[in-house]
Amino acid sequence: MPPDLYFALVLIVKMAVTAAFVLAATVTAERAGPLVGGLVATLPLGAGPVYIFLALDHGAHFIGESAINSLAINCVNVIFAMTYALLAQRRTLAVSLPLALGLWAVLAIGVHEVHWTLMSAALLNVVVLSACIVLARPLRHVRFPRMRVYWYDLALRAVMVALLVGITVTLSFRIGPDGSGILAVFPIILISIMLILHRRVGGKPTAAVMANAVTGLVGFAFACIVLHLTADAFGAAIGLSLALATSIAWGLTVFNLRRRGVDI
Repeated sequence: MPPDLYFALVLIVKMAVTAAFVLAATVTAERAGPLVGGLVATLPLGAGPVYIFLALDHGAHFIGESAINSLAINCVNVIFAMTYALLAQRRTLAVSLPLALGLWAVLAIGVHEVHWTLMSAALLNVVVLSACIVLARPLRHVRFPRMRVYWYDLALRAVMVALLVGITVTLSFRIGPDGSGILAVFPIILISIMLILHRRVGGKPTAAVMANAVTGLVGFAFACIVLHLTADAFGAAIGLSLALATSIAWGLTVFNLRRRGVDI
């Protein structure tokens, strides 16, 4: 089989598998309310499969280095979610999302221009997450109406996630681990949730999902740190598995604490 055809077929399979996985997870989240929705939305549902494919193409060292920039860009995702949550209290989707996304783009360019170390990226996360968790706390608890999921909602999410995988995997051969680390965590799932929920249930319930997502992104930060520390030492499979387990463990911890009345 010609190399170009092989690459195209493999890429299509990668995009389809990832989109199917994300669809299953986000539909479940939407039916469980803003807390579970926010926590599930910040699991490495989009980034995880991308990292698996990057590991297959480039090896463990590549994804370990990419994880540092993913850790740094996690702060930008936190600010993106928080900005949208604040704007959506009074603004429409047409105002809230573009403004938040524009800020994301500016900050992401700044992150890309910095040579990050594990320590500097981790410290940035501590500062940004601490501030945003305080800001997000009053916005978390909003009644979330039950909704019917339509086929075109599923199609939108599938297309958006599939495009992310396709772009990241294709460009990774040119942009290296730093750029791949940024593209891998582009907030495609958060954006798809905003697009779908805001017009159906309103800004405040959707903002509640994003406010809970701020807490969920603490787990993603831990996952990036674990991936960076373990991928080279133990191999890509173990590193990715430990990173996923870390993110899931954080989500379960937050969920159990909230059920006990601890407003973490």
